[in-house]
Amino acid sequence: MSFSQAMAYSQTRSLRRRRTEASKPIYQSPLKLHSEPQMDDDDDDYLYTVCEECGSGDAADKLLLCDKCDRGFHLFCLRPIIVSVPKGRWFCPSCSSQKKLKRFPLIQTKIVDFFRIQRSTEPTQKLNHDIQKKRKRSSSLIMSKKKRKLLPFNPIEDPLRRMEQMASLATALTATGTKFSNELTYMPGMAPRSANQAILEHGGMQVLSKEDTETLNLCKNMMAGGEWPPLMVVFDPKEGFTVEADRFIKDLTIITEYVGDVDFLKKRENYEGDSMMTLISATDPSRSLVICPDKHGNIARFVNGINNHTPDGKKKQNVKCVRFDVNGECRVLLIANRDIRKGERLYYDYNGYLNEYPTQHFV
Repeated sequence: MSFSQAMAYSQTRSLRRRRTEASKPIYQSPLKLHSEPQMDDDDDDYLYTVCEECGSGDAADKLLLCDKCDRGFHLFCLRPIIVSVPKGRWFCPSCSSQKKLKRFPLIQTKIVDFFRIQRSTEPTQKLNHDIQKKRKRSSSLIMSKKKRKLLPFNPIEDPLRRMEQMASLATALTATGTKFSNELTYMPGMAPRSANQAILEHGGMQVLSKEDTETLNLCKNMMAGGEWPPLMVVFDPKEGFTVEADRFIKDLTIITEYVGDVDFLKKRENYEGDSMMTLISATDPSRSLVICPDKHGNIARFVNGINNHTPDGKKKQNVKCVRFDVNGECRVLLIANRDIRKGERLYYDYNGYLNEYPTQHFV
């Protein structure tokens, strides 16, 4: 995922799903793929299971059986697509008792509590204005060095609409069992913060400039005070949760930081999630780190990936995933790579140049 995008070093190709690359899955017969006892000889009929959607028995390692009706479905034929085998029992759409998506209440106190919004001591509009003034002043002094600078997101002025944006994210996080966090989290038993050293990156990592760091901090401060990026999380029957621009977003705008629990790559070799992101791809693989947003995360985990195998899929990309050295630590940013119109859905390339994440079935 370009600039110095969240890529995976070649020695770390043991993960089943990672938003940088994924190894080819180990073959499994089309059993109930979530951990169940091995089949007896009497259950040989399962070997002839075909997908109810496409009628094929090919890609047996991707056939998932319903725990109620025993009918088979390819992970990639389901809508929304299931990228990895679900843990525990699974029911097909016909047998599922899942009710209609429960919307997070549009109540200010509940939203404030959910996102832990705090009163800012200094208006962020003033901070933004000060940054813009500083940039104009510095750019007039140095004309020879033309570098494109990152921009802070531009929140919608209407507080009610911002509440609707936050409620849409709260709905998605609640539905997926994810606790909101806008920072990288270092949990007991996982990688400590001291392990996040950008200097460990194989081949080096680009340093975020002082001005761009100020812009990133501004974005963080705005969100902490309830000034939200102009984004809406919506549920699509084909794509699942996805993110739309709720107003025009300019090229090079910081969309959000990719956050979640930080852990060592070697400890996540059997991780079944579909949202794991490379944080550090170290020369020593034992020191490589990943971000896992299944327990703690923000809106970044709902930005969908493009289909790398079709021209139309590649045209969708309007966001880039970029890793930076920020004060010695690695941080992963999602940044607009072109102007994004209101109502347009956000997509980035899960693969970058590695082309190993299985996106061929993405919508």
